[in-house]
Amino acid sequence: MPPLEIGLGLGTSGLDDPDECARTVTTALEAGYRHVDTAQMYDNEAAVGRGIAAADIDREDVVVATKVHPENLAPDDVHETATESLDRLGLDRVDLLYVHWPIRTYDAESTLSAFDALRDAGVTDHIGISNFTPELVREADEILDAPIAAHQVECHPRFQQPELRALAEEFDHHLVGYSPLGRGELLDDEVLADVAERNGSSPAVVALAWALERGVVPIPKSTRDHVTENLAALDIDLPPADLEAIDELAAGDRLIDPDDAAWN
Repeated sequence: MPPLEIGLGLGTSGLDDPDECARTVTTALEAGYRHVDTAQMYDNEAAVGRGIAAADIDREDVVVATKVHPENLAPDDVHETATESLDRLGLDRVDLLYVHWPIRTYDAESTLSAFDALRDAGVTDHIGISNFTPELVREADEILDAPIAAHQVECHPRFQQPELRALAEEFDHHLVGYSPLGRGELLDDEVLADVAERNGSSPAVVALAWALERGVVPIPKSTRDHVTENLAALDIDLPPADLEAIDELAAGDRLIDPDDAAWN
């Protein structure tokens, strides 16, 4: 299996209306996105699948990722619910299947072995992890037969994840950043606004461009005009001084921080 290649993606967390979700996925793919991210937890896999099917894009050109719910990480449940995810998506396989959170029914040995088995069976091409601590990343790397293809975590200019970015480089996997716009809080950030003004852009595009420059694959949730606006991050070339100004932003708190998260 060749290494996973992914770029700027469409995040679908919070796209709860099925028709809006399907339309957004179709719009994104036809605008140029080639990476769509969903999850069992989002309860929108069927709508995402409808959006993929409606787009005039070759399926083989699209990376489709979903995640197994933390209540479904016992081996039998991994197999059963991953197959159900394929049925909802209307696909015979996904490109990337994540452990969504290493909590609740997660057991490193048995869960990850089940993911290896799904990869061997052709249910997924690649295995990913999400919301792991550095220690759990290293443990997963030791247990899995397949390489970790991606690690998805909260990552944005106010929560830059330097340790996990370095670990992704060490293990040669993608660090995929959810909430790359800080759930909208970054749109009013003065430093990003100044950088955007100097570069004739918007704070959202600047935040996404920073992520891409720093080796992070951002997956913003977008609707309507923002879907196409965000693609401008692929074309903007931020000067080193502006990138450094963003690097130096004061760190904020996690925006996604459930009580039972592994880091708590």
